Amino acid sequence: MKVMFIFCLLLSVGSAAAQEDFLAQQYFNDGDYEKAVVFYEKLVEQNPRRTDYAEGLIDTYQQLERYAAAEKFLLQKIEESNAYPTLLIELGYNYTLQKMPKKADAYYGQAIARIAENPNFGYGVGFRFQKYVLLDWALKAYTKAMELNPQLDYNYQMARIYGEQGDIEKMYVSYLKLVSEGKTSRSNVLRQIDDFVTSDPENDNNLLFKQVLLKNAQKSPDLLWNELLSWLFVKQKQYDSAFRQEKALYKRMDAPSMQRLEGLGDLALEDTETGTAKEIFEYIADNSGEEITKLNAQLQLIDIQLLNTEEKDLDAIQKKFDELVAIHGYKNQTLQLQVAYSNFLTFEKNTPEPAIDLLKKSLDLPLNDRADAFVTLALGDILVYDKKFNQALIYFSQIQKKLKNDVMGQNARFKVAQTSFYKGDFDWALTQLKVLRSSTSQLIANDAMQLSLLISDNSLEDSTQTALKKYARADLLAYQNKKKEAIAELDGILTDHKGEKIEDEALLKQAELLESIQDYEAAEFNYRKITEFYANGILADDAHFALGELYRNVLDEPEKAKAEYEKIIYNYQDSYYFPQARKNFRILRGDAVN
Repeated sequence: MKVMFIFCLLLSVGSAAAQEDFLAQQYFNDGDYEKAVVFYEKLVEQNPRRTDYAEGLIDTYQQLERYAAAEKFLLQKIEESNAYPTLLIELGYNYTLQKMPKKADAYYGQAIARIAENPNFGYGVGFRFQKYVLLDWALKAYTKAMELNPQLDYNYQMARIYGEQGDIEKMYVSYLKLVSEGKTSRSNVLRQIDDFVTSDPENDNNLLFKQVLLKNAQKSPDLLWNELLSWLFVKQKQYDSAFRQEKALYKRMDAPSMQRLEGLGDLALEDTETGTAKEIFEYIADNSGEEITKLNAQLQLIDIQLLNTEEKDLDAIQKKFDELVAIHGYKNQTLQLQVAYSNFLTFEKNTPEPAIDLLKKSLDLPLNDRADAFVTLALGDILVYDKKFNQALIYFSQIQKKLKNDVMGQNARFKVAQTSFYKGDFDWALTQLKVLRSSTSQLIANDAMQLSLLISDNSLEDSTQTALKKYARADLLAYQNKKKEAIAELDGILTDHKGEKIEDEALLKQAELLESIQDYEAAEFNYRKITEFYANGILADDAHFALGELYRNVLDEPEKAKAEYEKIIYNYQDSYYFPQARKNFRILRGDAVN
């Protein structure tokens, strides 16, 4: 019983201390320092060895400008045996706050001198100086500690300080020394350097980093320097220069892999640097000894060719596909070839029947769930193209049930909604879309929201849904890659349903199609019409962003692009496009953007 009483007593004392600690911090954070100081004084009295309470009390005294009280307390703590040298920094900083630099420097110097007693003090002393942005003193602490004990390494901390001081070259040299000696990871160093390097090749920091890397490369032929130069060139979107570095890396690797080159090719293609992307994938196709890697590169080259091709070239491309099928056949490892060929036959050659047969043949292979879903989704897409909506819905629904909580399953559900929309079954489409609006994929959720609003907004005023049915037909034509027919269908909506809710949707869809056939003037007119007549509509931000991209990437009118992005930044903060619009605006303004 006595033991239990003592235990309960200790528990209550501990709980009281925890509550007082919480209240002290809460009052301090709220700026109520008069109340905070009462609790901190009590906590320090009850727990004289707790450094966090001591530091809380010192901070509170200083916030109240009770510097004399802080000084008295610190002098007492310094006199204690085994007093840590950071207390000397605290006392020096107390004088700094009172604008007494000589007294402050005296105590800072004493803290540095204590490192001679124990070089391990170097980290704590240096870190405390960094806390108060006393960077020169922090460098002295780290340097002295390493001089006294060469086993210590504070170069990482020193590199960060050089960056904060604006001594960028020293920072680069320090970080690169660390990574070359294996004392930190390449990814860790790149995270730190990333704050100083921009996408502008002429930026002073970029040029300096390149110089430091080249100097290192001249001193030692380490693959690290090629990797870092490649990283810099990618950052600057100089994919041809990055390609040269990656080729050098590939040739010198003990166990060469095309993975880095594949990633670079994807980045170049994503950034519409198709010429460089073509060179990269040609190199991979010519030099890879791995069947799948070689095949993927060959398929990428066909995709690049299809970006700017004419109908007369399609037979030659089909011949390439036939040759690849003859080489690889039908097997689990080459499903990407079968799907790519099927899409080509359907969306480029307008021959869905052989594509359907090809994919059904692929489904007879022993496939796992995800591989089966990959082929089934492609088959469903082609059945939609062929207006075999009910068959497509069966296939999409199978995936939806089999991979319910997977992004692939959510994509299948969206395709169910989209197919129902094309079919004219708007109610069932809405049912599916409501579930998808909380999808884990932001892209699917955004697409679901857009289609859901399109259907609901254009069903209220028009119970017959005449305009919506016309839009669905136009959307299906666009899906079928019949762009001119889709544009004509949308013209009909804009003529017959002028002033109705569907008008801004039709304008946006038509503008996107006009852009894809390079009728940029007409596309600009449509986007501009949305921003002027539907400024408060749900598609206004889409139109502003599309205009910004058109001016920036195609028409080379950066000032106009900037104006469009700026409108999104100030007027549409909740827009899906807000983060990218802000980034693009800052790039055009000349800011350092990572």
